[in-house]
Amino acid sequence: MASVENQSYYQLVINTCLLAGKIMVENGSDLQRVEDTIYRIGHNAKMKSINAYITVTMIMVSSTDPNIPAQMINVNKRSFNLTKVVKVNDLSRKFAAEQINIETFYQQLQLTDIQNDFFSLKMQVLGAILVSGPLVVVFRDNVIDALPACAVAAITWVFFYFMNRYFNIRFVSEFSSAFLLAGISALMVRIGWAHNMDDLIIGSVMPLLPGIPLTNAVRDLLAGNLVSGPARGVEALISACALGFGVAVGLHLF
Repeated sequence: MASVENQSYYQLVINTCLLAGKIMVENGSDLQRVEDTIYRIGHNAKMKSINAYITVTMIMVSSTDPNIPAQMINVNKRSFNLTKVVKVNDLSRKFAAEQINIETFYQQLQLTDIQNDFFSLKMQVLGAILVSGPLVVVFRDNVIDALPACAVAAITWVFFYFMNRYFNIRFVSEFSSAFLLAGISALMVRIGWAHNMDDLIIGSVMPLLPGIPLTNAVRDLLAGNLVSGPARGVEALISACALGFGVAVGLHLF
């Protein structure tokens, strides 16, 4: 029979595992890394046995001790902020090295969860520019349309940013951003600021493509996770379809 102090300690360990896993799933980590982190936390906390069931929408953690009830936590949102994933990994390593105790670990995770440490809008726009313009040159060998592609990508990303911030409707932001992208591209070609509309669209749509969800879907499938892998693959496919439909409707109207 576990003492009350041990039960309270192990319950805190399970809560820490749940919160760490939730932060990682919400911010774009593959599930194999999440599972490994949870098991390492349990092992370093001296729990005899810990079990975890992880999907993209829910995490459940339990122990073989009948006095410690299993707990689950919902994952209601998913974005891409790998900075938070790195912070969770750093805290896990500090806990393994006994630089922090489990109470400090849990408190730091709570702070990480509520922090808004995304890159600023200026940095995000700069990233979109660096992705779009050079790829027009690399993929299409079109130097003339590189700068117009950067401009289209910057405008589209600002629109996409505010759509996600104020409306936050899944896949609608992708569709509307792609629609705007096609309209601006058609306008630039029509007034002579760009020459090849196809190259312009190919380059400027690159920042919007669901690269992280697709990569995580493949990683989960290769790791044998046949629930979350296809789920993330479908999510990436729907995002890609929303982008494609948005471009198609924009080209048809403009």
